[in-house]
Amino acid sequence: MNLKNSSGFSSYIFRWLASLDLVLLVALALLIALGTMILFSASGENMNMMNKHTIHLILATIVMLVATQLSSDLLRRWSFWIYIFGVAVLVLVLVQGTMGKGAQRWLEIGSLRFQPSEVMKLAVPMMVASYLSKKSLPPSFKDVFVACMLVLVPMLLIVKQPDLGTSLLVGCAGFFVIYFAGLPWKWLGATIAALAIAAPLVFYFGMHDYQRQRVLTLFDPAADRLGSGYHIIQSTIAIGSGGFYGKGWLNGDQSRLDFLPERHTDFIFAVFGEEFGLLGNAILFVLYLFIIWRGLYLAMKGHDTFARLLGGSLSLTFFIYLLVNTGMVSGILPVVGVPLPLISYGGTSLVTLMAAFGLLMGLRRRKRGYDQNT
Repeated sequence: MNLKNSSGFSSYIFRWLASLDLVLLVALALLIALGTMILFSASGENMNMMNKHTIHLILATIVMLVATQLSSDLLRRWSFWIYIFGVAVLVLVLVQGTMGKGAQRWLEIGSLRFQPSEVMKLAVPMMVASYLSKKSLPPSFKDVFVACMLVLVPMLLIVKQPDLGTSLLVGCAGFFVIYFAGLPWKWLGATIAALAIAAPLVFYFGMHDYQRQRVLTLFDPAADRLGSGYHIIQSTIAIGSGGFYGKGWLNGDQSRLDFLPERHTDFIFAVFGEEFGLLGNAILFVLYLFIIWRGLYLAMKGHDTFARLLGGSLSLTFFIYLLVNTGMVSGILPVVGVPLPLISYGGTSLVTLMAAFGLLMGLRRRKRGYDQNT
């Protein structure tokens, strides 16, 4: 009996290990190690923050490993209820959420504080992928309209918090599912044209004053050096002063002398650029792009249409994280509060990202276990 139980346990462990993608795991481990090192510098060698970061990493790793065991069949069945739960919690945030830095984005349960909008980065692409995978592809106009509504509802709720950065990421996650489903180019072109036409209206009537100021600051940061332009000016100084090789780990003047704001969260890329220079930035981007490529590769190996749509969306949304954060820190995009993925400090974001990679690795799993032929 004991031998039989032991054999069954060994078989389960083998299937679990087989569901992991070692190439992606190694790349993620390298990025997280690099991120932990730069976070130590950006935090001013704050051991309290590093201890919390370690706890976040352990929790995120556990969540990732659990996510690898969720088959695409199971995710498709759960997607509707996860989506409904996410929308309900977003409404709850608007009613009795916790305020912080002028925004109402968090919920507190005892000593636990988390950001519910992060859930929608997974719930929205899951829901849209589940809906479209049941339809004939490429999708009809009606199906695209319904999918867009599924994306738009949580986006508007998140914008109301306000949190433009997270709303952008949620919108991209949903859009990529629609795109991979076979969105016709003429519809895509019409959508881009409509957004371009609507942009002035959104700017004047749909944005808060501080959000409009961020857009204007992008074109002339020097107009308000000590106000709205301060972040961009200091971050570009930090990146530029790093030169080709950088000043060395723990030797960044802008961060060490407290000139650089939000240096352990949204602007941590500036710390990295100052300490490791252009060469370090190039290595970092190569590592990021490799992870994105591997994610797309795993998406193509998905068990079914749902798995491939979801996997492609999760991979390209990770790219949007990278593009928006480095773009805003470098002064070529407005500041919207998007963290540098797997490097910026933040527990909820880290757990969400690692869960996404866990789902990516598990999307090849069928209902009755891992299929060796996928």
